[in-house]
Amino acid sequence: MKKEHKEMMKARRRNIALRLAYDGTAYAGFQRQTPPIVAVQNVLEEKLQTIFGDTIELAAAGRTDAGVHAYGQVVNFFTDGTIPVERIARAANSLLPEDIVIKEAWEAGRDFSARHSATSKTYLYRIQTGETPDPMMARYAWYIRRPLDVAAMQSALDLIVGTHDFSAFRAAGGAPMSPVRTMYEAEIHPADDRLLECRIHGSGFLYHMVRNVIGTLANVGLGVLTVDDFARILASRDRKNASATAPARGLYLLDVRYDGQPHVQQKSSTCDKIEASSKQAVDKK
Repeated sequence: MKKEHKEMMKARRRNIALRLAYDGTAYAGFQRQTPPIVAVQNVLEEKLQTIFGDTIELAAAGRTDAGVHAYGQVVNFFTDGTIPVERIARAANSLLPEDIVIKEAWEAGRDFSARHSATSKTYLYRIQTGETPDPMMARYAWYIRRPLDVAAMQSALDLIVGTHDFSAFRAAGGAPMSPVRTMYEAEIHPADDRLLECRIHGSGFLYHMVRNVIGTLANVGLGVLTVDDFARILASRDRKNASATAPARGLYLLDVRYDGQPHVQQKSSTCDKIEASSKQAVDKK
């Protein structure tokens, strides 16, 4: 957004923030695209404009890629619209497709930015295992048939906790920025007898960083790489040494934290309900 346009938008009376969930299967990522390509932002801005009666330009905590999902994406926008904040979610959800849901709305301070005010993010990645794939999870997890050594994968994840240069897991094409990030937590565990869930909580993430970590981590689980190999890859700061990028369908933006707001950990039951609703929406299209 141009500086003069940004100043015009910020002159409006209200700064509204939303927390939303979406199934990214049908969309070309979150960031606005030129029609006929449709992204989550295109749909949201169109429906919010109807509710608020003025042009809407969203800022988002994360620009999730095509096929990536979210349980806790946060956006904000400036508006002169007068709809009470407690009515925003219901009004918007009545217009939005079923694979995009506004979970919460609040009046933010003038200086709040969904992107720049974030202090940390948590991503979830799901891996489906077993002799045969579950078709109900085809859009929501990466299927790997061979058994995975979860203990070895956790040992590799332990290596990324702390402050490191993550250049080895950085894809080309992202915005120029420091490759140094701090990871606060990184864990993988079985969610059930066929599903592994990996959660990574950090100060920020590079372009495709989580999916590149997961792609390399899977090879540790398969025995193609050792934990020591993973350590060397991280230390090398060279993307060519890491494994291929894991598929988008297994990745979720789980949560975004801000100063003064408690972290809300998503529960599997909630996630499953959203997935079921999202699948019904996709089937209807």
